[in-house]
Amino acid sequence: MTVLLVVAKAPVPGAVKTRLCPPASPAQAARIAAAALRDTLDAVRATPGVTPVLAWTGRLDGAVDGAALAETLTGWTMLEQRGADLGERLANAYAEVAAAYPGRPVLQIGMDTPQLTPARLAAAVRRLDSVEAVLGAALDGGWWSLGLRDPRHATLLRTVPMSTPETGRGTWSALGERGLRTAALPVLRDVDEWPDALAVAASVPSGRFARQVGAVRRDLVPRGHG
Repeated sequence: MTVLLVVAKAPVPGAVKTRLCPPASPAQAARIAAAALRDTLDAVRATPGVTPVLAWTGRLDGAVDGAALAETLTGWTMLEQRGADLGERLANAYAEVAAAYPGRPVLQIGMDTPQLTPARLAAAVRRLDSVEAVLGAALDGGWWSLGLRDPRHATLLRTVPMSTPETGRGTWSALGERGLRTAALPVLRDVDEWPDALAVAASVPSGRFARQVGAVRRDLVPRGHG
């Protein structure tokens, strides 16, 4: 059974989705982040045949929707993120999962793609059955998902510069240098800036994320301007 690893941070105002500000306020950005995370967790929970694990940073007390998130995470294995930078934190999370679930493949996602569905996640898990790695590129040059048949290979992430327009290419190259047969997953749009939030919300209009983005849009309309 594949481990579906979500890497996320507590939706605390001023600590998450700061690139949405402006036009969103820090509190609004945190509400959008909480909605994205809850939609993501629901999609993972509804994906058949996976073991959900959360690699977490921050505290739920003080987070937006902290009580609802705690309830959603009932029964999940939760790990604390460790490391000085994102590459190190990701590599450590994979290593902890490998130790806790020996021999299991791992598919990792974040909280920036609330448009994910159980069907899309299940398809990525199935793709990992026939290759040694899968990588889902993001439109900004990064990636939204990395799956490894043997999660111990995630040590390669320690040497890949993260959060740059070249992160996706660098990760693909590092996988190739390891000799791993890698398949590409569909390209998705990460929610980083306000235009991303609008585009992703339009693609999944029925989710919490879209409702929260819509609420912020309404707040931004000057009074007397419909």
